[in-house]
Amino acid sequence: MQTWSFILNKSKENLKVVLMVVIDNTGSSPGRKGFKMAVSEDGQLKGSIGGGVMEQLLVEEARKMIARKDNRIIIRQQEHTPTAVKDSSGMICSGAQTIALFHLTSSLLREAEIILKCLSGRDTKGLIKYSASGISLQINDLQEHRYQSRILSDEHWELTEQIGFFDKLYIFGAGHVSLALSRICSVLDFDIELYDDRKELSTFIENDWVQTKQIVEYNKIEHLIQDEGNSYAVIISFSHHGDEIILEQLLKKKLRYLGMMGSKAKVRKIKSNLIAKGITEEKFNEVSAPIGIQINSQTPDEIAISIAAEIIGVRNGGEEGDADVTPT
Repeated sequence: MQTWSFILNKSKENLKVVLMVVIDNTGSSPGRKGFKMAVSEDGQLKGSIGGGVMEQLLVEEARKMIARKDNRIIIRQQEHTPTAVKDSSGMICSGAQTIALFHLTSSLLREAEIILKCLSGRDTKGLIKYSASGISLQINDLQEHRYQSRILSDEHWELTEQIGFFDKLYIFGAGHVSLALSRICSVLDFDIELYDDRKELSTFIENDWVQTKQIVEYNKIEHLIQDEGNSYAVIISFSHHGDEIILEQLLKKKLRYLGMMGSKAKVRKIKSNLIAKGITEEKFNEVSAPIGIQINSQTPDEIAISIAAEIIGVRNGGEEGDADVTPT
């Protein structure tokens, strides 16, 4: 969304802009489908298509397009291997990526304004289509993955980007770790919902990073969770009893990620209790507990970073070449 905001702000200043979009990638390419970078006539940049010497050279090409008023849509294949004979990017990370360069005309800028409005809201869903014909928005069209590309030739290709779907993060427990986690995940394009069963909790009141916050009874939270593939849940309540009540309900849900904070001893105890209630060990093993990646974290901020890192790893996972990442 920041890239589109940058584009529109520059257009209001009557400055020309080239938008570069990664339309396909393979292997360990640093730029993945949907990565974007805008190059303004005044030399300013926003976003990234993977960095390194490749990005530097393509920025220079974008500036030349602006200087010569070149309105063609250009695609550039970049091979990231030192042995590449053709289309070498100058990088050695392996893999490859294809970048489209759009010199944004007045008609494309009008489309960009509509796209930004859609990205800024929560009610409009659709597809942004990048192709040899330009950039267009198809309202209410849906697809399975966030990005899907089809490249047949330099003249026949397209990338479609799903917009209007926000990764949902449910946080149960509003203490200090929760406050830090909310702050971190708010800049990662999560739509955050916060729940706690304690009234007048200072860290709950202070938390302005979430879209929704509510005082609830933990034994009545199952209906709050959407059964969607882009839902993530973190359990960091005040007590092991609260954690167990929440976890029992969330195990019935279809979640992309489910994590619970606690010591190994606490996790073993809750696991034993839930298995006694009929929860299978296989189902319990879907839970990340203890939560977070191991970085020897101690402070609330460090713990929150370890949790956020684990969530990012899940969100960015998937099949080879499936760049399921946050649009810029």
